[in-house]
Amino acid sequence: QVKLVESGGGSVQAGGSLRLSCTAYGYTSSSHCMGWFRQAPGKEREGVALIYTGGGSTYYASSVSGRFTISQDNAENTVHLQMNSLKLEDTGMYYCVTFSCRGKGDNWHRPTDSGYWAQGTQVTVSS
Repeated sequence: QVKLVESGGGSVQAGGSLRLSCTAYGYTSSSHCMGWFRQAPGKEREGVALIYTGGGSTYYASSVSGRFTISQDNAENTVHLQMNSLKLEDTGMYYCVTFSCRGKGDNWHRPTDSGYWAQGTQVTVSS
């Protein structure tokens, strides 16, 4: 049984930093996409940052590029999301996710199965 366990999140003032971590237990694939989606109140869920564990390719939403950095620890099947220069609009529920993906080529980060999702962790950025 696959289980994703998240840590991190919380409240921070604008301009501050937070770090999220997520470990996938029971996921046997060595090459897959892993990362975070987020959902703000009244908005659709959006992909924030993803990494292909088989080669290290990364994807960032344009709204976070240059501020967020995703990294992996393959030995622990864990990914981290370092979030710097946080803005009010970064507020939302952040969901760790892992799924099969192509890993290269156009739209390499698109899921090819339904994947697995964590429960979510709240990130709140205040002024």
